[in-house]
Amino acid sequence: MALLDPVHNLVGEKVALGPLRRDLVPLYARWMNDFEVTRNLGAWVGPLPIEREEAWYDAAVRDSNEAHFTIYERTSGSPIGTSGLTGIDYQHRRATFGIVIGEKECWGKGYGAETARLVAGYGFTGLGLHTIELSVYSFNERAIRAYRRAGFRENGRRREAFWVAGRPYDIIRMEILSTDLPIGELGRVVLGVD
Repeated sequence: MALLDPVHNLVGEKVALGPLRRDLVPLYARWMNDFEVTRNLGAWVGPLPIEREEAWYDAAVRDSNEAHFTIYERTSGSPIGTSGLTGIDYQHRRATFGIVIGEKECWGKGYGAETARLVAGYGFTGLGLHTIELSVYSFNERAIRAYRRAGFRENGRRREAFWVAGRPYDIIRMEILSTDLPIGELGRVVLGVD
């Protein structure tokens, strides 16, 4: 599903990130109705009517304390997921990172790590944040590796606090600070300058 001339705000080697798009809401809803995708999010696993995804979209594009992106695979131009920052707190200079790679054939190709780095760079340079945090479940080893490659570090753990199919898993807290990424790299990532 290649798109004609989508807007790209942030461009990496493998992915490009642009704004959410109303015409992609059916695709976002398809991803959120794939239980294999949503189990990694800790989201309610069940059928999601298109109206709920439309309501999410409407709220996301209006909330000034959130910054959401559509993730595009650079080679094909196809949308493969969404990512962004929520709970942006300008006073304390922090936010929470989230990502969904909805196209499963794109898992394990480095798109998540690059997206996390691009969004963190945007948060630090574009929004002036200092701390970006996330939560991930201990069974999601692929995501944990991607976050580590992007520069996130574990800073806490809630042991056996998340249950899937009758089995407990840890909730791992990770963070990255603006001082963890070199300034030159941040400028290249977000502003295209050294």
